[in-house]
Amino acid sequence: MEPLWLAAGGAALAVGLALAFAITRRSSSSASKRAHEAAQEREPPVELGETYEFGITEFSDHHSGDRVAVGKVEGFVLFTEDVPSSVSAGDVIRATVLSFNRGHTSADARFVERA
Repeated sequence: MEPLWLAAGGAALAVGLALAFAITRRSSSSASKRAHEAAQEREPPVELGETYEFGITEFSDHHSGDRVAVGKVEGFVLFTEDVPSSVSAGDVIRATVLSFNRGHTSADARFVERA
């Protein structure tokens, strides 16, 4: 009878973990959706043509296909192009805002210098 209890316990554990994963995944995607909706409702905290200082959180291949630095100014995402290869995630840079995306939830910028 012991192997039967072990199998039942293992199955119950597997179902519980799958359920916990599904709930966690759903709540994190809901939080992301809420943040995106909130970003669409607020005015961008940056202005076209202005230069801002911020830390690089990561590098990504933006829609242009080029390597761009990703950073935030007051929670607003800036995708910065023309960043030298000597600059790394965690570095602080200055960049000038060039354009907003369609929903004004992020902007493209051009690297000016290290801060």
